[in-house]
Amino acid sequence: MTVEEELFQAAVELIEARYETGWGGAASIRLMSGEIITSVAPDVELDALSLCMEVGGILEAHKQNQSVTHSLCIYRECEGKPFKILSPCGICQERLRFWGPDVFVAVTNPDNKLDFRRLAELQPFHWSAAYR
Repeated sequence: MTVEEELFQAAVELIEARYETGWGGAASIRLMSGEIITSVAPDVELDALSLCMEVGGILEAHKQNQSVTHSLCIYRECEGKPFKILSPCGICQERLRFWGPDVFVAVTNPDNKLDFRRLAELQPFHWSAAYR
């Protein structure tokens, strides 16, 4: 199983355990040590609040003084619906930026396939100015 598949599976397992039915969202973050940390979104049905998914994992990474290498967020609208991949919002991008432009993040795409990109690719103009 690839790192990307492990992250996806960890997030799915957390959603299924935490939100057996209905809407649910979760993040999986991989640390430099190889450990995968999962965290959930608040128990609300607002996509705008899905930005909170990564916060628990990011805080745990800081607590352990570990670098983040990968980040993935997924959600489902209700039980039986497919899990959808979410690109990190601008706030979480800024949080992940702490570890540099080479953190790999899952991005939303029309085929809903696992697609990880370097954080720097999400905001190329922002990053080009920040890392000159």
